[in-house]
Amino acid sequence: MKRLTSLLAATATLLSMTALASAAETANIWVRADGSNFMPQIVEAFNKSHENQIKLDIIPNAELVQKYATSAAGGTAPDGLSLDLIYTPAFAAAGQLEDITDWAKSLPYFKDLSPAHVKTGTYKDKIYGLPFSADSSVLIWNKKLFKQAGLDPEKGPTNFAEIAADAEKVAALGGDIKGFYFSGACGGCNIFTFTPLIWASGGDILSEDGSKATLDSPQMRDAIALYRGMVEKGLVPEGAKTDSGANFFAAFAGGNVGIAPSGAFAIGALNTQYKDIDYGVTFLPGKDGGWSSFAGGDNFVVTKGTPKLAVLKEFLDYAYSLEGQTLLASRGSLPVRGDIAKEALKDLDPRYQIAAEAMAKGKTPYSVVFNDIINSANGPWAQMINEVFFGDDVDGALANAQETMQGIIDAGTGQ
Repeated sequence: MKRLTSLLAATATLLSMTALASAAETANIWVRADGSNFMPQIVEAFNKSHENQIKLDIIPNAELVQKYATSAAGGTAPDGLSLDLIYTPAFAAAGQLEDITDWAKSLPYFKDLSPAHVKTGTYKDKIYGLPFSADSSVLIWNKKLFKQAGLDPEKGPTNFAEIAADAEKVAALGGDIKGFYFSGACGGCNIFTFTPLIWASGGDILSEDGSKATLDSPQMRDAIALYRGMVEKGLVPEGAKTDSGANFFAAFAGGNVGIAPSGAFAIGALNTQYKDIDYGVTFLPGKDGGWSSFAGGDNFVVTKGTPKLAVLKEFLDYAYSLEGQTLLASRGSLPVRGDIAKEALKDLDPRYQIAAEAMAKGKTPYSVVFNDIINSANGPWAQMINEVFFGDDVDGALANAQETMQGIIDAGTGQ
């Protein structure tokens, strides 16, 4: 009888385990290659601690948007996607994303999620994307060069005049040393690091809803004048004019540049790969003070009609937990939950706290045609910035970019 009881108990346990195993589901998600520093780790941690599982595919940066659009149209898209937040409105407008408004607003920490991410994840008052990974634009300076130039190495510039003056003193050291660097032929780089100078001064390049281009403003012209002035004085390396982004970070990492706008990612890169560079991190300032930042990173979006929504919710809940946010932060992604950001970053370089504050209060341009007006190498933004920084017709460049950008917006929104 005892043997029969034991056998029955073992059978029941086996059946129970089999039922649990069969009930477990696997959801497929994609991430762009930029997320390969953190996404495999968060997926691995989730899979080790949950019955449901995530299958991850890493897609090359340049291929992800087109690949997802094609797969969504053909019915072969992944269940979820970590998508560059700037593209969320376009995919929502195309009807390829699941409306997750009720789920999003039911989260007890919804009000603490990155506002810029939530805004780009919203289309026609419905939420289609929630914050997942984050970066912010900041200003970094070389403390060694500041000290050599007679500047306070612990104090970064706080307005346009200080940027120009500090850059001039550093450049006066001579040789290969220059005061300032930016990638002059990179639309994406400059939307990330130049636009905050305009925002911090009270201007913008687009209306709040993305329906109007607002390029020609006093704030834009002041920011242009700052860059043009440094170029004309020889404070910027000549290679900046043709740099399409290859030296966006590398120029500062070389040790001969005093000041450069960059991203929070630079903190980890400098700490691990360029340990000999003593640097500071501060906010990107406005003409007369104040500051702003571009809130970058990814939104987590769900493919319309996926049957794995419950698994994706479980995964995102884990990513939003303190454990998940701490893990993501340790791999270079800023926390997207403001209420636990400090705790998630407490064991990391304190300069991350500045970057996290910048991200939490940062902005992201909203447009369903972002790629066409901003990121495209042949688009109006990329063409304009190179011309206004290095050309001889600021008025013409601004007027042409304004007209072209508005035309693309109108065509893309059916105006």
